Amino acid sequence: MFRYVIRRILISIPILGIGSFLAYLMVAAAGDPISEMRMNPNVSEEVIAATARELGLDRPILVRYWDWLVNFVQGDWGTSVALGSAQVDVYDQVMRAFGVTFRLVLGAELLAITLGIAVGVFTAVKQYSIFDYAATTLAFMMFSMPLFCVAILLKTYGIQFNDLLVSLGGERWLRTIPPARGFQGDFGEQFFQYTGTYLLPTISLMLISFAAYSRFQRSAMLETLGSDYVRTARAKGLRPGRVIFRHAFRNALIPVTTLVSLNFGAVLGGAIMTEQVFGWSGMGNLLVNAVQQHDAPMLMGWLMVTAIITVLFNLVADIVYGFLDPRIRIG
Repeated sequence: MFRYVIRRILISIPILGIGSFLAYLMVAAAGDPISEMRMNPNVSEEVIAATARELGLDRPILVRYWDWLVNFVQGDWGTSVALGSAQVDVYDQVMRAFGVTFRLVLGAELLAITLGIAVGVFTAVKQYSIFDYAATTLAFMMFSMPLFCVAILLKTYGIQFNDLLVSLGGERWLRTIPPARGFQGDFGEQFFQYTGTYLLPTISLMLISFAAYSRFQRSAMLETLGSDYVRTARAKGLRPGRVIFRHAFRNALIPVTTLVSLNFGAVLGGAIMTEQVFGWSGMGNLLVNAVQQHDAPMLMGWLMVTAIITVLFNLVADIVYGFLDPRIRIG
């Protein structure tokens, strides 16, 4: 197992290298960070040339990429090139945004995985039941609704729910924006604020992933329940619960494990709408600002963090395969 993990990590290094090079080319071609300065008639050519030299824009792109890669590996992710950014360190800014989004995405993904797998297994076992039809309808509704629509609806209902609580003599619980000064008070008050702050954006992200996980789990479970070894286990007189969870469930988890490993990185980088609706300053907000300001170092930091997380979760998925299916041998 140790050799397998080391080999997969070594394979991932050139993949990340090639991905970073392609990303750097696309980011460099996406826009000029000093385009506004070039179009300003009040800025002289000398100032523009000096700024371009300071940012390294006068050098060939391969030279710029190599310098960026060497510094990145050494822990120096550069500084923001956005005008008026006051030399913001890219690493500190990306890690701060990553921490905000990771806390949000982690809770949403854990809920989505737990509920999605449970609902998928139950709907497969109780195929064509009322619960199966209801879960299928809900899943397709979540598939068809854009994420920002779900977030806006939850925000609207959250405000109405708070108004109801106030009319009944209670306090406003659900927050549509995070607290500016963090969570205050004793443990009970902080827990009240924490749950009210995270509940709506977590549900917003969770519903979309839940729809995918439940449908994939149902499909995989139905296929496994119809396999020969499951029919053999039933013919031997094993209890239905043992047949479902010991023989069918483990193998049916393999497709969902693949989906989870691919989806986590996508959700981490794609929480843009949710963060915009609920006022979170995380990875989504960082990406939007970096794109609008043509901030190449910040974009590269965002892209590399997302790529590394995706590679790590794919590595975890490959390891989990060996535990779920004894037919898979890790050499």
